[in-house]
Amino acid sequence: MKIHMQKLLLAAAVSILIPAMAQAAPVDLSGWTENGLPNNNAGTWTVQGVNNDSVVQSRNGNPTVFFDPTANSQGTSLGGSITVETTGDDDFIGFVLGYQSNEINSTNADFWLIDWKQADQGPALEGLALSKVSGDLTTTSGSSNGGWWNHAGPISEVQRAANLGSVGWNDNQTYLFDIIFTSSLIEVKVDGVTELSYAGSFTDGSFGFYNFSQSQVRYAGITQDVVPTTPVPLPAALPLLAGGLGILGFAGWRRRKAA
Repeated sequence: MKIHMQKLLLAAAVSILIPAMAQAAPVDLSGWTENGLPNNNAGTWTVQGVNNDSVVQSRNGNPTVFFDPTANSQGTSLGGSITVETTGDDDFIGFVLGYQSNEINSTNADFWLIDWKQADQGPALEGLALSKVSGDLTTTSGSSNGGWWNHAGPISEVQRAANLGSVGWNDNQTYLFDIIFTSSLIEVKVDGVTELSYAGSFTDGSFGFYNFSQSQVRYAGITQDVVPTTPVPLPAALPLLAGGLGILGFAGWRRRKAA
C-alpha cells in the first residue's frame, strides 16, 4: 500500500515539474500575399500542401516578400524547412520579420531581413546574415549594385551567422529552420543549431519569406507557436510532495534496516 502511495506521489510530482508542452500549429498560407520591388508580382508564390502550409517561389527576379497581411508575428516562434530545388543560380533566400504591408516600397521602412546567399558575387557575400532595413526604400533597386545586393544604404547588416556566416546553401538540400521573434530578441536556428541571436528593441509586424534573384525555393511544413513570456512558477504544492516522498523513503529505509 505504501509503495503504491509512493508511486502516486512520484507521478504527481513529475506531472507538476513537466508541464504539458504546447503543440506548434500548422500555418495556412492561403491568405498570405506578395509584395515586390518596385511593384508587386516581382515573385511568383504558389501555395501547396494539404494544409496550405507550403509555398514555392518560382521566379528569378527583384526582391520579393510573401507574408501574412492580417497578423503580427512578434511573440511567436516559426518553424519549417527551406529548399532550393534547382542547380541554377546562387542568390538570396530568407525571411523578413516585423514587416508591414507594402513596406518594401516605403519611404519610412522599419523591419528586419534574414538573407542567405549561396556564393560570393561582387559585393554580395556568401553566407547567412541579419540586417536592419530602415529608411527610404523607394530609391533602392533590384540590381547587383543596390543596397539589397550588398547590404548598404537602408539595408544595414548587423550580424553574420555563427557557423554559416560565410557558408552558402546547397542545391536541393533541405534545411530545417526555427525563428523566434519577440520585442527584445531575434533568434534563428538552422538544423537545430543557433546561428543568429540578436537582442534589441523590435517593432511588431508580420513574418514573411524573402527571395532575391533566386527561383525554385520551397518553404514547407510551416508551423507557429507562442513564445513563453515568463518562466513557469514553482508550484506551491511541490515542497509538500517532495517532503512526502522523503518521509516515505526514510520509512522504507528504516524497515529494511530493522529487517
